[in-house]
Amino acid sequence: MTNRGKPDFLNVVVNDGKLADEAILNQILHHSFPEAYEARWLRARRRLEQAGYGKGVVDSYTRYSCELAEEIDPQDALQLASVVSSVAIKSGKAAAEELPPTALRTAIRLQGDEWRFRSWLGLMERFANLAPESFQVVLQQMDKLLDRLNVSRLESWLLAGVRAAGTDPERRLQYFTFANPEAERWLERESGSVIFSDIQRELKGYLNALWGIRAPLRETSMHAPDHVWRRATFGGGIICVPPAFPGYRGGQANDLFRATIAHIGAHMTYSGKPFPVLKLKPMQVALVSLIEDARVEYLAMQEFPGLRRLWLPFHIAQASGVMTAPSLLARLSRALIDPAYEDGDGWVRRGREMVETNKHKWDGNVSREIGGLLGNNLGQMRVQFNARTYVVEPAYRDDNRGLWDFGDQQSSMPMEAEMMLDSIRVEEQQDDDESPPDSERQEHERSDDEQANPISVQVVEEEGITVARYAEYDYVTGRERREWTTIVEYVPRPGRSRLVDSILEQHAEVVSRIKLLVSNARVSRPEIVRKQHDGDYLDIDACIEAVISKRLGEHPDPRVYSRTERRHRDLSVLVLLDISESTNDRVQGSKTKVIDLECQATVLLAHAMAGLNDPFAIAAFCSNQREEVRYYRVKDFDTPYEKLPQSYLAGLSSGFSTRLGAAIRHAGEDLKAQLTHRRLLLVLTDGEPADVDISDKKYLVEDARHAVHTLAQDGIDVFCVGLESGGENYLTRIFGHRNFIQINKLESLPERLPMLYFRLTA
Repeated sequence: MTNRGKPDFLNVVVNDGKLADEAILNQILHHSFPEAYEARWLRARRRLEQAGYGKGVVDSYTRYSCELAEEIDPQDALQLASVVSSVAIKSGKAAAEELPPTALRTAIRLQGDEWRFRSWLGLMERFANLAPESFQVVLQQMDKLLDRLNVSRLESWLLAGVRAAGTDPERRLQYFTFANPEAERWLERESGSVIFSDIQRELKGYLNALWGIRAPLRETSMHAPDHVWRRATFGGGIICVPPAFPGYRGGQANDLFRATIAHIGAHMTYSGKPFPVLKLKPMQVALVSLIEDARVEYLAMQEFPGLRRLWLPFHIAQASGVMTAPSLLARLSRALIDPAYEDGDGWVRRGREMVETNKHKWDGNVSREIGGLLGNNLGQMRVQFNARTYVVEPAYRDDNRGLWDFGDQQSSMPMEAEMMLDSIRVEEQQDDDESPPDSERQEHERSDDEQANPISVQVVEEEGITVARYAEYDYVTGRERREWTTIVEYVPRPGRSRLVDSILEQHAEVVSRIKLLVSNARVSRPEIVRKQHDGDYLDIDACIEAVISKRLGEHPDPRVYSRTERRHRDLSVLVLLDISESTNDRVQGSKTKVIDLECQATVLLAHAMAGLNDPFAIAAFCSNQREEVRYYRVKDFDTPYEKLPQSYLAGLSSGFSTRLGAAIRHAGEDLKAQLTHRRLLLVLTDGEPADVDISDKKYLVEDARHAVHTLAQDGIDVFCVGLESGGENYLTRIFGHRNFIQINKLESLPERLPMLYFRLTA
């Protein structure tokens, strides 16, 4: 609706906060609402009064709902009363009082779009139910949020915070007040910014192709200070890049990430050993760094002239404005890379002239000499320089921590970036090491006699290695949350491998039945077998030969049929075991624990597959919230099934929770590398996915279902053996009726497995 010379609503409320008389109220009502809505609005307002929420809530609704009726629609103004009441109950009177003015500002921002406003209003009501303690702080930041997000993406960001914190109100409040740096990261992602993790692999290849450098690229720590978070850094052989560059979108953001990597690669190629700081002042350190930036870029552009087109657009400093140290440094940076740039400032001109004069002998020592002199000159100009707030410009240049050797002395420059690098250096070097992470594993695999060389692997369970991050599907929004779960791989604890032999001896009959079943299943590409006495099709070539023979008076060959057969085995299998705490329960109607039944079933299957030389792997998983999905490699595809993997299998124990979707995705990545005709992920679990940070039971079920469907699109079969533990069963929903069997004793496994192999050969 259009606004119509409305009365001054500020005059309706007198100084003591009380509403003016009924005549003025009626004037407002007649002005804002059509006659058909007047009585309904009065009833809605009266309900708020009678509910005892206080005059502040009633007055706020009275004033802003009338303006809202003119801005959007009277029906939305009436609906606001219901939401205000719900918010008052859940989040308190202060939040309810703040909702109407926020609703009006949102309606104006949405330009009167009724559908989007109603979506926003419904979202606010739902969010008050999910995170009542955080509702008011979100309202206070609504303008900032809607500057960067539409309503749909706002919903995703809000639900991300709820999912991340689970049932902990304090953690939710930290997220929505941005005390948790992860909130800013997800805000960038939802706002459509290009995120480092999305193009990390591309940037790694770009660095290698341009400079021949294979350095680990890592995202800047979420706990780094703001000024550290805004620029890339390098040191110790590691490059850390901000998760996003605020204000840069689309192709420009992609170019900025590439410019950053190209610049750091130039440093790693041309800068040599770090400069000792000695007694340089912070301003001199910044200027030496700036001159060295220009030097390595100059050398890089001599080799790759096209780099100028990549770097130059980010130099936007102008030869005007306030004379501050950061602005002068940005102007000098542009002057040293842009020949067409003219600057009237004497200090900038002097810096350019000094560089031009020394270009024939320009090395690191000259950079230090020029930077030191320019720093002295700038100090004499009484220009203030704050090292703790200084941010290098332009945005693609790193913070230059990697250029300096601070020795044992404490510099006045901020050291958070160096501390951050030190804290991750050991872990990241392990992550990028191509050698096996556990040398002891290889030593024990060479042992042929367990009795002569007993297996005793020293494992510290806390020393897991972060290896991957995966998306997680939110069924409420219908979208994946990228990089939401973290896989941490642990070396399994060894047990007694003699337990495997004992299982095989106790179930000898079942072993032979399973081995016969697996060996008879010809899982491979179908082949056409020609010249058969019977079959499904006529063999055209054989038919022609028979006709020719008949016409020549010869006895024709009666084998004129063909059929398709699977004559070989071309299958790889990964057995994934759920070892969450719930697997400590007893199997329904039995004294056997679920985890024991899982291990026994795996022993029988592994024995059969090993005898047929099928490529197979065994892994186990559990989870300690989304940041630590534990993954145990019992046997990889390229390792033999010998004493060490058997001891790992025997040593599995129950613990933590069941984040099934993340484990399925990680196992799927191993299967994707297999080149066999069929690839099977066989999941052994006891039922419902769950984790301590998730209160919505349906959430992880739908995520696991989505993970199964995604692998199916990649040509990977996912099948589940459910072990009855008496709990509620969600496995049919996740895997489907045709891809799921359930057993409660080992003897029933051979009877149920044919369904699996029938699916693989269909």
